Amino acid sequence: MIGLAPYVNLVLTWILFLALFPISFIWMRRSWRILVRRDMSEVALKRGEPAPRPQKYAAVCGVLNLLSGLVLLYVIAGVAWGSLAYDTWTALAGITIWTKLCLDFAISRQAHGFSSGAKRSA
Repeated sequence: MIGLAPYVNLVLTWILFLALFPISFIWMRRSWRILVRRDMSEVALKRGEPAPRPQKYAAVCGVLNLLSGLVLLYVIAGVAWGSLAYDTWTALAGITIWTKLCLDFAISRQAHGFSSGAKRSA
């Protein structure tokens, strides 16, 4: 069983690298839709619903998606050309993905306002 450890690491590395392609594509497409096409249906989503005033948060969401997508494209190019070391590109990819997810969560909660989740009866 100990002999499988290098292969597990190799497989997980390939999964991370191959996952960068669709992630960066989706984030770049979202930034295009928000910033260029002015499609507010993907701004500050909470449970699939856009914010009540999405135009207020459109620039922030669009720039966040654009920067995150560009960093992942830089990582993909760096790995393909061999200019980024393993520790560097995995750190860049991981930090970018987690930061983008946390900031998206914070923006969506800010845009939708506070609700305790309990339904009030009149």
